Amino acid sequence: MYDNNLTYEIKSNEKSLCSSAMWRRRIGVVIIASPEDFRIAAQRRLPRFLLDYLEGGACGETTLARNRTDLRQVLLRQRVLREDVSQISLEARLFGRECAVPIVLSPVGIAGMYARRGETQAKRAADAAGVPFCLSTVSVCSLAEVAQQGTVPPWFQLYVMRDRGFMRDLIEEAGRHGAGALAFTVDMPVPGIRYRDAHSGMSGRFAGLRKAVQALTHPGWSWEVGIHGRPHVLGNIAPALGRKTSLNDFMGWIGANFDPTIRWRDLDLIRSLWKGPLILKGILDPEDAIQAAQIGVDGIVVSNHGGRQHDGVSSTARALPSIADAVGHRLTVMADSGVRNGLDIVRMLALGAKAVWIGRLWIYALATDGQAGVCQLIDMLTKEMRVAMALSGCRDLKALDREILL
Repeated sequence: MYDNNLTYEIKSNEKSLCSSAMWRRRIGVVIIASPEDFRIAAQRRLPRFLLDYLEGGACGETTLARNRTDLRQVLLRQRVLREDVSQISLEARLFGRECAVPIVLSPVGIAGMYARRGETQAKRAADAAGVPFCLSTVSVCSLAEVAQQGTVPPWFQLYVMRDRGFMRDLIEEAGRHGAGALAFTVDMPVPGIRYRDAHSGMSGRFAGLRKAVQALTHPGWSWEVGIHGRPHVLGNIAPALGRKTSLNDFMGWIGANFDPTIRWRDLDLIRSLWKGPLILKGILDPEDAIQAAQIGVDGIVVSNHGGRQHDGVSSTARALPSIADAVGHRLTVMADSGVRNGLDIVRMLALGAKAVWIGRLWIYALATDGQAGVCQLIDMLTKEMRVAMALSGCRDLKALDREILL
């Protein structure tokens, strides 16, 4: 399934893409014709501390890179004249809800800093596209604000926190707003070591001053988000932070409040409080997946947190098949990390996922053109998926399995 001989070819292609990107940046033009173009546009618009927070990974970023290279080495079989591929269905059913495409907008911390009230814009785009939107615990916009956008309740992501009473409050808040699912992130009992954040000014000495200087060099972002995107607070955890609600307190709060003592038995509390679909996000080992199935969760996301937590571990693409084989018949297996286009989504589905969560991709689109950008991105991904499926002789999602892989 994986061919190491492709490594040189992939690196060569990366150089070509980088050269193309540099040329477009040099002449000041970004034509949005592919998902990658959103990244190029976002790089020009965002202050460094936000860009590095979005793009960075843990430690030496080995896993961050492996997520992409391993996924791109998954080859599809080209099959012709087998099926009428004029009509291709991408519809999926996730936890009782019909989705137009098997895509979920992943929870991304402080997404509201990438566009004015960014989480609300992304929620509206997700509703328009017929896909779920999952709000982060550490979002700028609160769950109450996001839930007011449209008629489809968002999903809600919950972190492991020391204050079990506050966790209870957040779960109850999600219930009051009719959240469609609760995604409990299990791969972050402690924050990963991310060197980029210290270098960029996201954390470390003089972080506030360094952010302010960077904002001044990006007037478009400063006007749209820095001034008109206020208040810049962590909406869901403001009650816990008290007066310390600014983004300058964001990293410190994470380090002080995430709980490394959590065990499988602690999930009993969450299950007792939450009666809707429960998803564990951050599973990377078949034994953990089996444990999740035994305690009765409804779904898992095979994920290494986009390479942002434990460097040097397996890519999602390599971990996914064995996990799908172990528990795919017992719960809904989904996946994220390393996805950059619709072809990557098809690859993940063929490896065993029933839906694919995207994070960095939708943030690039959001930073470029807000709600319209996210809508355009999902449309691009959908078209790319249809083409990949048609050329592999697949008419619907049921045909996407390992039989179509080389």
